[in-house]
Amino acid sequence: MVAPLWVAAPVAAQSIDELKSMSIEQLANVDVTSVTKSAGALSAAPGSIHVITHDDIARAGVTTVPEALRLAPNLQVARRGAADWVITARGMSGNAGAQNFPNKLLVLIDGRSVYTPLYSGVYWDMQDIVLADVDRIEVISGPGATLWGANAVNGVINIITRNAAQTHGLLVDVTAGDQEQTASLRYGGAIGNNAHYRVYLKGVRDEAFADATGGSALDQWRRLQGGFRIDWTPSPRDDVMVRGDAYAGTTGHPGNDERISGRSVTAHWRHATGASDDGGALQVQLFYERTMRADATTGRLAFDSYDVDVQHDFLWGQAQHIVWGGGARVSHYLIDSIAGLSFSPPRRTLFLGNLFVQDSIAIGKAVTLVIGAKAEDDPYAGVSFLPSVRGSVKLGGGATLWAAASRAIRSPTPFDRDVVETVGGAVLLTGDANFRTEKLTAYEAGLRSRLGRLASFSVSGFYNVYDDLRSIELTPVTGLPLRWGNRINAQSWGVEAEATVKPAPWWQLTAGYSFLHQRVTFDPDASRLLGTAQIGDDPHHQASLRSAIDLGPVTLDGALRHVGQRPDPVVPAYTEADARIGWRVSRRLMLSVTGNNLLHRWHIEYAGGERVPRSVLFGLRWQ
Repeated sequence: MVAPLWVAAPVAAQSIDELKSMSIEQLANVDVTSVTKSAGALSAAPGSIHVITHDDIARAGVTTVPEALRLAPNLQVARRGAADWVITARGMSGNAGAQNFPNKLLVLIDGRSVYTPLYSGVYWDMQDIVLADVDRIEVISGPGATLWGANAVNGVINIITRNAAQTHGLLVDVTAGDQEQTASLRYGGAIGNNAHYRVYLKGVRDEAFADATGGSALDQWRRLQGGFRIDWTPSPRDDVMVRGDAYAGTTGHPGNDERISGRSVTAHWRHATGASDDGGALQVQLFYERTMRADATTGRLAFDSYDVDVQHDFLWGQAQHIVWGGGARVSHYLIDSIAGLSFSPPRRTLFLGNLFVQDSIAIGKAVTLVIGAKAEDDPYAGVSFLPSVRGSVKLGGGATLWAAASRAIRSPTPFDRDVVETVGGAVLLTGDANFRTEKLTAYEAGLRSRLGRLASFSVSGFYNVYDDLRSIELTPVTGLPLRWGNRINAQSWGVEAEATVKPAPWWQLTAGYSFLHQRVTFDPDASRLLGTAQIGDDPHHQASLRSAIDLGPVTLDGALRHVGQRPDPVVPAYTEADARIGWRVSRRLMLSVTGNNLLHRWHIEYAGGERVPRSVLFGLRWQ
């Protein structure tokens, strides 16, 4: 059965009242859609993917999306300040001192892409949802450009929220602690026999962190967000979903708070086209989004984006499943009055169009071959061709062996082409009108298996080849102004592994480990300014261990994580622990205490970042 990409998979829809860990077999059979854009069991997915379930999020006691993403062992998540996060997969985290930011990870919320066209990255202080309404978060490490397009270079994060039919009634979720306070209010119900709705309001308040000297970093964060979702089934063959969100808040900076705001509307329609659920479907998605950042001294950045996406899938014969479609996005931006930073021109309208096709071919009962390609027309770089080949073999006993070869790109942005930076009135750096796409050719292979009903594991390896990465170059003869170029190349390789074990019916352990090595080189004619560290300051090693224990109405959860040293600039390795105690007082009431970063009073996670403190959070959830 091909499910809509925005519909929650029923197997992952645990009740918050139960707070029970899924069995190993259930985890292996969670439906995932992000690898092939069609529903399939996690155990058979031909890619490196980790699923953060609804239950994982509830038991961890996290309150924001970036905190929830720490649960994925195939991501690198670093906190620089109260509302400042650096999140990547397989390295390339950038270097803020070289104005190189993480820009190779595509993030979607119910099918809506939330990266900013300004520099291809994500403003994490502008992304939030009621986490109790999340069904699952699918985290792919590795390229997904054939299906998802440019900027799905090193990974894809697909956040899928619950159908409104699963969220009837009142939810009150309040947390309060020494570092942050949050409150969520949500109510859902039915509209007639075929439609369901929910409305929500969420507020977040994060206190300022301490800077490297121990003084206040003045980076406090305030945010208020509200929205709705409606799910309607007008006929047995049709599903419609409409959701909208709006928010406003402030992100603190020394001497100057930055105002953030945004609003969006997303609509999906799915129509079954075959004689049964296996007969295929036509899906159409539309969304509009407006985002704005502004403050008193550095001006204003405003984006309006309009997007349409069409997808059709069908069975061809007994052995082939074809998915094809296309989309278009129009983005209009305005950037004005930013001190020391301007864009020439200060406004543009950008058009991005694409067409894709993918064929999944069953070869007997054990082998599947997935061949796909996308043609994407970028406003700066023209048409790019993004192919991929994936294959999987079922080995028996719940084991799947898979391999893939893919191509992905990061498209040029206004920050690459149009930026003009000045110091004291003199131009220091400009964009390059000839800036090309950054390119990746990736090779991956992995094994995923269940060991009976008590354990499962997955391991994957990758080798990435990057070409035309952004560099800083001198202007011929005069030297200044500096300009962006494409004179850096890189290779990276590594391993990602995770395992889940149930020593007892009431106890589950999950372990994760990743290794990454990068080799960066310059073209012979490159300036070599700022060295190779500008590409990313990434740890070689990461490891995590999570424990979930059910003792009747009491749940005990703990997490231990280790992040290795970041090499240049050096950020020391650190090990930290989180813990949560939950008490289900009644069917409707849950109380909890969560402790974060319990091993040290504070630590630093990223170069130039603030001190990430120890914190305690008390929670009350009524549902």
